[in-house]
Amino acid sequence: MEQAQPPAKRPAFWQDVSLSTVTAGFVAVTIGYTSSAAIIFQAAEASGASAAQISSWLWALGIGMGFTSFGLSLRYRMPLLTAWSTPGAAFLATSLPGIPLEEAIGAFLFSALLITLCGVTGLFERLMRYIPGAIAAAMLAGILLRFGLELFNAMESQWLMPLVMLAAWVMGRRLWPTLAVPGVLLTGVAVAVLQGQINLQGIPLSPTMPVFMTPAFSIATLIGVGIPLFVITMATQNLPGMAVLRAAGYQVNSSPLISWTGGASLLLAPFGGFALNMAAISAAVCMGPDAHADPRRRYTAGMAAGVFYIIMGIFGATVTGVFNALPSVLVIALAGIALLGTLAGGLASAFADSRHRDAAIVTFLLTGSGITLLGIGGPFWGLVAGLITLKLTAAK
Repeated sequence: MEQAQPPAKRPAFWQDVSLSTVTAGFVAVTIGYTSSAAIIFQAAEASGASAAQISSWLWALGIGMGFTSFGLSLRYRMPLLTAWSTPGAAFLATSLPGIPLEEAIGAFLFSALLITLCGVTGLFERLMRYIPGAIAAAMLAGILLRFGLELFNAMESQWLMPLVMLAAWVMGRRLWPTLAVPGVLLTGVAVAVLQGQINLQGIPLSPTMPVFMTPAFSIATLIGVGIPLFVITMATQNLPGMAVLRAAGYQVNSSPLISWTGGASLLLAPFGGFALNMAAISAAVCMGPDAHADPRRRYTAGMAAGVFYIIMGIFGATVTGVFNALPSVLVIALAGIALLGTLAGGLASAFADSRHRDAAIVTFLLTGSGITLLGIGGPFWGLVAGLITLKLTAAK
């Protein structure tokens, strides 16, 4: 019987590494840091953290994302990227003023414990089974929509760099498909250098030292900060992250993934690691054909991202200075172009089945609208509205 046959031996991961997967990992990390690092600073400052403690936040988040992304991608041979909770950081930036830092750390630990329990008990996995593939793909497309739109919106004010980078991508897709995105990155940097938009002077060259922050526990803070942080991270980060993964064709049990991110958050919360979760937007970069033509080899993009995350964590202050030196239009264009293939694939999957198109279009538009209701972002509400639409239209 087929089940009795010994499993085929997996090739060593370095045999699957390619320039395109390493570049995809770098682009994913670049998108993650440049798009939301400022929010992390705002959240840390709102808690009253000192400069050393703020650096420790970046250290904890970088180390946590790095080891979990590298380890999970290698273990499951899938591009499993983790990220910090950007909506969670935005929530903290508005909720932490007036709350002692020690109590904030206690709330981080409480939220991480709840996330870990969701993974260990399998509750999150049971919920994921009720989400059809078309709805997941529509959510993915909606999440990525604004990145594609911003690519062209940027041309209104600074048309040269996005246009040249888009032209490089079109030529790359025709001549060297697997190296199209690396070509875009090099082209953008070259244009920025020629225009004198990159200034690397004054950037510190020193590693970041972690700072242990003793937690304190207050019922009011646990309820007012810990529980909302848990809900936001699960609803707007882990849920879309797993949906993106499955929409890209990777089937994996979410329970151990949620358990690992929750457990890592538990360990790193006293150093400022407020919430780690499965990535959606940055992970999508590593799941598309631009990362590698063979989906089975794209996991090395997740491993590469893990290495870059660790470097970011160790040299948090240095890396932040480098990213701040890049023109914002370069980052916007790079993100939009790198995600075009994944966006197209999500749209194709979302509307392939005519029976699910009504629900898919509702999910896609509501997710892409960018609205926030009750402190929860569009992806969650898009999912809810899509499932309701699917239920009602199926009952006709």
